[in-house]
Amino acid sequence: MGGGGQLLTDGCRADGRAPGAAARLEHVTLRYESGTQALEDVSLEVAQGERLCVLGANGSGKSTLASVLCGLLAPDEGSVQLVGHHVFDATRPQPIDFDAYRTARRSLGLVFQNPDDQIVTTIVEEDVAFGPENLGVPAEEIGRRVERELRRVALSDYAKADPTRLSGGQKQRVAIAGALAMEPRLLVLDEPGALLDVRGRQAILRVMGRLQRAGTTIVHITHFMDEALEADRVVVLERGRVILEGPPAEVFSHHDAIASLGLEEPFSARLALRLSLPWTCDDSTLERAILDAAQPPQTPSGTSPAPVAKAAGTRNPASSRHDTPPALRVEHVSFAYDRRKNALDDVSFEVAQGASVAIVGQTGSGKSTLLRLLCALEAPDRGRIYVGNVCTTRKRDRRRLHGSIGYVMQHPERQLFAETVLEDVSFGPQNLGLTPDEVRHRCHKALDLVGLTGLDDASPFELSGGQQRLCALAGILAMEPRVLVLDEPTAGLDPRGRRGLRAILEDVRRHGITIVQVTHSMEDAAHADHVIVLDQARVLLEGTPAEVFSVAHEELLTGAGLGLPLPLAWALRLERAGHPLLGAPLTLGELVRALKRGGAPCP
Repeated sequence: MGGGGQLLTDGCRADGRAPGAAARLEHVTLRYESGTQALEDVSLEVAQGERLCVLGANGSGKSTLASVLCGLLAPDEGSVQLVGHHVFDATRPQPIDFDAYRTARRSLGLVFQNPDDQIVTTIVEEDVAFGPENLGVPAEEIGRRVERELRRVALSDYAKADPTRLSGGQKQRVAIAGALAMEPRLLVLDEPGALLDVRGRQAILRVMGRLQRAGTTIVHITHFMDEALEADRVVVLERGRVILEGPPAEVFSHHDAIASLGLEEPFSARLALRLSLPWTCDDSTLERAILDAAQPPQTPSGTSPAPVAKAAGTRNPASSRHDTPPALRVEHVSFAYDRRKNALDDVSFEVAQGASVAIVGQTGSGKSTLLRLLCALEAPDRGRIYVGNVCTTRKRDRRRLHGSIGYVMQHPERQLFAETVLEDVSFGPQNLGLTPDEVRHRCHKALDLVGLTGLDDASPFELSGGQQRLCALAGILAMEPRVLVLDEPTAGLDPRGRRGLRAILEDVRRHGITIVQVTHSMEDAAHADHVIVLDQARVLLEGTPAEVFSVAHEELLTGAGLGLPLPLAWALRLERAGHPLLGAPLTLGELVRALKRGGAPCP
């Protein structure tokens, strides 16, 4: 009996409306056909007009909970009420009320974690109109909603574009616009900001605030802990069970539990703890506490001395090793998918062998296009790209690079296909024509590097989400590329997963592999040797993290939809409030050390 995790698409009878909360789950348990128990005895009520944030490590059951709340999955046990409709009750002879589900879905909206799962047409405005059309909304009203929502997510200029040709972040905004156009009473967003730049995430938070004030109930799933502070209430899941629940400040006060779950407190709380100040998640409270603990205030300077990045168009190799040729050389490269607009425009830079380079930029700035060209998947329209001494212009030369460049795409776990982990990881090196012994040696070396030793015979589809991503990465590393290119490698990972992947990539670099990664995380970029900032298809800035992320570029980065790493942003905030100069800290540790030298209490 029960839904067994099945998708609900058909119906048989109605059962009237059940008054009460926007959503109510009582003792809900859901198992997938593989036997995995995704939810266990979950009881949860979401009040009308409430903004609820759901946290948890990868594999804790968050996305499954989202599907239950949106009427896409029925559980095996318990009962479910959605927007006033009693849709599931395991005690009834017919537990699933399909008609009630169908009616409830008219008032439910879901933004999936991966926008590719949600986009169904080849024209942006038609995709946004798809939901309202299925609800029977009049054509004139549909047009009004589509125009409004595309404007709200800053995609009005892309109304006629093909969403499949947009960047990952732009696709996510299309998906969000489509959900909002349905005007749901209950809106569930599953990691809506994972592929968005800083400006995009802030915009989505503002949209959620306006929707809540207008009466919409919001359930927000996120791995960005600071976003949870905007919620009325936070629920934390572990292995399908509710472990913590309450107001954000109360939930984050359980330091040991948060750490054991692979999560972390918001930045302000971590900073307070490291400074041995009274614990708080409130930025203003922490600012006052730091200023009170500091030395007598100086006149705010507003600036900290910092190196300055080189201007766009200049060349700044990502290393001082001048005795070897660069791993990558990009010379005046331009590329367009159509004649209307360049995806890249006169881009030039070099990447030294063994360097770690971060490419940042707002959604649609050309980052993913640049990665495809660096991986020799396509040739530039103008200019040249060299991988080592090989120019990628001619197809036969691009074939010569097979195996020497490893490309880890967004959502690499979707590339998994084999029955066992070892078979999946073996696929690439086998295609290089290596001996069975060499293939086996490389695979075990790669699995050891990513921490999956001993899982050779496991099914890749039964691994956790984070482990699946590491399995896909191992398959690339087993080919022993000279250059490893990654597109948003930490997107969608929980804090523990992000820290683990950073450590793995640093280990990979120590083995002599050049690393180039696109990221929306300024904190990830701050750990690189070199940072390249793209804006509107051109190089805006490049240099070391200290050169790029400086107070001199704060306005420039903000204008490009980005921002400063949080430690530097906090340092500038405190200096402008009268704190002695703190320099230019790019990590939490650097900020803590600077504050302790400046008079903050030292344990």
